[in-house]
Amino acid sequence: MNVDITFLPSERTVSVRAGTTVLDAARRFGIPVRTRCDGKASCLMCKVVAQNGSGLSPMQNNERYKLGGLEAEGTRLACQAKIIGKAVVEVPEDPLRAAVRKQLMRQAEEDKLW
Repeated sequence: MNVDITFLPSERTVSVRAGTTVLDAARRFGIPVRTRCDGKASCLMCKVVAQNGSGLSPMQNNERYKLGGLEAEGTRLACQAKIIGKAVVEVPEDPLRAAVRKQLMRQAEEDKLW
């Protein structure tokens, strides 16, 4: 059975087999999710924010322990959260990409002054 997951902020919706992890779905469709441990829940870089009513699997104790209270904000580890129904997750912007974007915005503002 296939289920849909929407990745924000790109608003890209893809269909995957139920039980696929968020990380695997993102990889399969070229949606960048940071990770260093290749999905073993040790680097904690693949955090995503599940939107309300998200169709993700219940959080297991291992993931809850690693998140240390962030689950109240809807944070999940993409490598651990499985898609079991229609889901919407927000993928945070890569910090390096965010820094470059901010610098380009500053430069554009400075260019307007000239």
